[in-house]
Amino acid sequence: MEINQSFTALLVEDSMSLGALYTEYLRAEGAKVTHVNHGEDALTELAQWQPDLLVLDIKLPDMSGMDILQKVQTSYPGITVIMITAHGTIDLAVESMKSGAFDFLVKPFDAKRLSITVRNALKQRQLVNLVERYEQSLPKENYMGFVGESLAMQTVYKTIDCVANSKASVFIVGESGTGKEVCAHAIHHAGNRSEKPFVALNCASIPKDLIESEIFGHTKGAFTGAVANREGAASRANRGTLFLDEICEMDLELQSKLLRFIQTGVFQKVGGTKEEKVDVRFVSATNRVPWEEVKHGRFREDLFYRLHVIPIELPPLRMRGKDVLLLANKLLKEYNREEGKQFKSFTAEAKKLLQSYDWPGNVRQLQNVIRQVVVLNSSDIVEASMLPSLFTSGPGNSQASIKPVIAIASANQPSTLNRHESLVIDEQAGSQNLQSSDSEADKPEAIIPLWLSEKQTIEAAIEQCGGNVPKAAALLDISASTIYRKRQGWDELQGAVAEN
Repeated sequence: MEINQSFTALLVEDSMSLGALYTEYLRAEGAKVTHVNHGEDALTELAQWQPDLLVLDIKLPDMSGMDILQKVQTSYPGITVIMITAHGTIDLAVESMKSGAFDFLVKPFDAKRLSITVRNALKQRQLVNLVERYEQSLPKENYMGFVGESLAMQTVYKTIDCVANSKASVFIVGESGTGKEVCAHAIHHAGNRSEKPFVALNCASIPKDLIESEIFGHTKGAFTGAVANREGAASRANRGTLFLDEICEMDLELQSKLLRFIQTGVFQKVGGTKEEKVDVRFVSATNRVPWEEVKHGRFREDLFYRLHVIPIELPPLRMRGKDVLLLANKLLKEYNREEGKQFKSFTAEAKKLLQSYDWPGNVRQLQNVIRQVVVLNSSDIVEASMLPSLFTSGPGNSQASIKPVIAIASANQPSTLNRHESLVIDEQAGSQNLQSSDSEADKPEAIIPLWLSEKQTIEAAIEQCGGNVPKAAALLDISASTIYRKRQGWDELQGAVAEN
């Protein structure tokens, strides 16, 4: 839907005069508007048809608009909702945003204010619809051991399909717990080497003195304890795939030997004199940033270019949207069978907590959480109270991820609009940090305007939320409309400073 095309809107406003005024505002934006005065009338209309936009007054003669909002989120989640009220408070704004409203407007507001909000809401709706249509065109929900239908995972699946039959080296990067070994298995089993051996070697778990023997093998008597000849991973992976996990942990001296092996396919066992040649497809993985390891001299640049032919980046779980619930449901069924439990699903509140959590441990952490729930509880549905306490107080909770920011000028720099330093103060150490800055704050040149400090705090929150103003507003405990008004005021202040 293009922004400038017509759209449908349901206006729920008990004042006839304001209802008529807002109807004209919406029609000026291209809306086909239906206006009702009571909550029950709104629910009747919604049961018969679903508008693109619902403009909903919180205080209605027969019920609260918040009750209607909750019913809309449950039964008609595709409707975009803008809440309006003449009795606005920060708590009410935050509650409505957390309940699913796109924005919150305080009456009275003019046509321009409503126009900006409506256009932003329709733009977001358009983008959401485009993403959903694209995701629906990609049917893969389960793929070679992966579970996920997000766009990020569809990209991974497509890359695996493209490289599976090639002999080109693949380098998998991703945070710990994102499924790098699952990806390596998928590359092997999707290709023409699937009937041949897949040999995995974790370079971080093998002692430095033994890893060469693990890769290339050794002859009897090559070192203390070598009581017989032994085949290494290179020999066992002949005509198949050799997966070198945590490759950046490998010692630099061994990296040079591995480089020669990758270039020629030829190696010698530890203690041996005979060269052997094998046909191996290399897949490597790390949870580090490989190029950073190269720049710091911990990983050979020539080896990097040999291995980093086809890069695959696995997205962290927090970037995979609905995949969290798909994985949670699959794990719930799996652990039910293993533990003899009868869990069937999650409550809405439990689902919300699972999706809003940041998952620093990724899929591996999700596995542990679901296992813990199944083992420690007996029920047919997972309640929010069954989830670990870290979901409300831990480091992965997105509600706790934005800390207060106080912007102060550097002691060596004059205060300007573009040059400053930020002091982040957490709840525990805030008073100590403030005291340590007293000597600087006593200097008039070290103080920046309050509006600029506020601007920096809000813009940092918006950036942290990926540009999502309503989400940033909710986390800052203010309304999105407040942010829009402040932005307009900042523009005027910056203009005035520039003129002076």
